Formats: sequence, C-alpha cells, structure tokens
Amino acid sequence: MKRREFAQTAAGAALAVLIAPLARAQGAQFKAGTDYLALEKPVGVDAKPPLIEVIEFFSYGCSHCRDFEPQFEKWKQAAPKDVRVRLEHVAFNNAFEPLQRVYYTLQTMGKLDELHDKVFAAVQSQGLRLDQPQVLLPWVAQQGLDRAKFEQVYNSFGVATLVRRAVELQNAYGVAGTPALTIGGRYYTDGGMARFERMLAITDMLVERERQRMRAGG
Repeated sequence: MKRREFAQTAAGAALAVLIAPLARAQGAQFKAGTDYLALEKPVGVDAKPPLIEVIEFFSYGCSHCRDFEPQFEKWKQAAPKDVRVRLEHVAFNNAFEPLQRVYYTLQTMGKLDELHDKVFAAVQSQGLRLDQPQVLLPWVAQQGLDRAKFEQVYNSFGVATLVRRAVELQNAYGVAGTPALTIGGRYYTDGGMARFERMLAITDMLVERERQRMRAGG
C-alpha cells in the first residue's frame, strides 16, 4: 500500500522469488536511489551498537503487508543475533489510527504473538471492520481477551503515545508505502522500489554494510 497505491503483480512477485536467491549467491549489487534510499539524515534508533535495528512499517489494512508477513517472519526468525527487528503500524491519514491502536494495544497487553495473524485474517480475509468499536470489541472478546481491559488499554495515554511515535518515525523515514523496511536508521526500501524477496536481499546487504561500518567505528 502506498500513499499513492502501488500495484503488486503476481508475475512480479513470482519473478522476485526466482531472482532473489540468485542475487544473494552472485553478490548482486543493489543501487542506491533505485532499490533503496540512503538517508541524508540518519534517524535515531532504539538499538545500541553493536545491534542493528530493522523496522518493518506495515498496516493491517494493507494486502501487500499480509502477503509479505510470512516471508518477513521467516527472515526475522533466521536473522543474526546482532539484528533487532520490530514492527511499526503506519498512519497515512487519520482513518488508519483505529487499526494502529489495535496493534499497539495487543503489543502492550503481550498478545501480539497470539493475535497478530488473526487480525490480518479478520481484516483482510473476513472483511471485518476492526476499525469500528462495535465490531472490534465483540471480536476481541471472541479471542478470549478481557473486553473491558482491552478497551481501557486501547484508549490509554500509553497507546496514544505509541501511535504518535509511530507517525513521527514514519515521517522521519519518509515512508512512502507499505510494506517498508528501514535498516540501522540509515537506509530505506519499500514494495514500490523492490519486490518482497528482493527487499529481504537488500536488507541483508544493508545489515552487513551497517555491521562493517560499526566495526570500522564509522
């Protein structure tokens, strides 16, 4: 999903699956400005050296994010120990905020691992309007959560702060579409620049570049 919607074609996705392993094997060079952006002004990161921070910017309302999630999760599980991965939910306009709040509420309650995929399925496959309280709260109860507790956290100052911080981060990185990945506060790529598997190959390359920069004391 873009601020200006980008198309993810089935042919393009299939081609990426074939190209990415070959690109890794051959040490293919990805081009700054075409495949990824090197930020003029680095963005502050939470992870401290020698850790390298990778952020996925996503939205529960983005079908491309849903399709990317299994591949990204597999990549995340296999990531080196010096890589710290987290997700941030975007808001390109005010209509995104309710689903943002769902994400950060589940995160705050320690229920993301259990319900993250279920939210995607509810929104994308079942067409449930989880951005509407009259739909969201009964759904939450069906998942075995305390409805009153969820609503309290959903409307809390803490979740509002996480929502605001996510928007500040997406603006600092200039996130143009989802899914998007940022590496070390210095690099950015998204589905409009590179397809799914290619994004992960680019991230591998940029993680290694960050690793080398840190070792060199840059």
